Amino acid sequence: MSQPSTPPASPADDARRGVILAFAAYLMWGLLPLYLKQMMHVPALQIVAHRLVWSLLLLIVVVTLLGRWKGIGAALRTRGTFGMLMLSATFICFNWLIYTWAVLNGHVLEASLGYFINPLVNVALGMIFLKEQLRRVQGVAVALAALGVAVMAFAQGGAVWISLTLALSFGLYGLVRKVISIDALGGLTVETALLAPLAIAFLGWTTLQGDNRFGIDRATDLFLIGGGVVTALPLLLFAAAARKLRYATIGLIQYLAPTLVFFQGVLLFGEALTTVHIITFGLIWTGLLIYAADSLRAGRATPVSPPE
Repeated sequence: MSQPSTPPASPADDARRGVILAFAAYLMWGLLPLYLKQMMHVPALQIVAHRLVWSLLLLIVVVTLLGRWKGIGAALRTRGTFGMLMLSATFICFNWLIYTWAVLNGHVLEASLGYFINPLVNVALGMIFLKEQLRRVQGVAVALAALGVAVMAFAQGGAVWISLTLALSFGLYGLVRKVISIDALGGLTVETALLAPLAIAFLGWTTLQGDNRFGIDRATDLFLIGGGVVTALPLLLFAAAARKLRYATIGLIQYLAPTLVFFQGVLLFGEALTTVHIITFGLIWTGLLIYAADSLRAGRATPVSPPE
């Protein structure tokens, strides 16, 4: 006698699972500074190189188990996809490098500021490159964030480059990926495959120079290898969550990561929260509250698409 088939998940069940997946992804991203701080004795470029190599090995296993190679090959045959993935790989590698360097060199607050700014940078990039209409409320939010950055730039000068570079590189990465016909798993696999040969060559060169930190002690080796998991796993969780949630819901949950990074910088790593920081973050948080409220209102007006 055949077993009854499992009924499809309801939209409410899908939403609950999506929220759990999204929180898991942003929790991992938010706790990344704690992970990186365990490798203070390793140069940032070596950490990023190991993240690329080990994440590629993990992604190869995942893509093989899921049988997704055919889909990746079909996507790559689409005109312009390969070149755009080379561009997105450059943006994400640069983003990882700046973020890692910032954490290792005591700029966690500036790193968190970059990801608080990022959603508003995305709005501006969409308006500039995709000709998206900027709603009046969004314009106010972007203007407040710009004012906050201007205050920090005027008062502290050099430190603001970290925040702006992180926000722009990740925003441009998202912009490029938005126009490519390839999913998150396939795109990340190709991106890491493009960058891994450079990473391997660099690690080989550091070995010849006697400066490769891999193989010195077991704990460091495990953290460097684990970098592949902390790189690939949150993106896979996020991709699964994005299929189940409204864009506005994802937009609200994304603030979990920079909030966790901010509190780590102040409470765990002893970075000074100056008056300039308070004014800057205050302006940007006000802009984000306005943006989040507008996104939530727009999301409620948009019907939920059924899961694919």
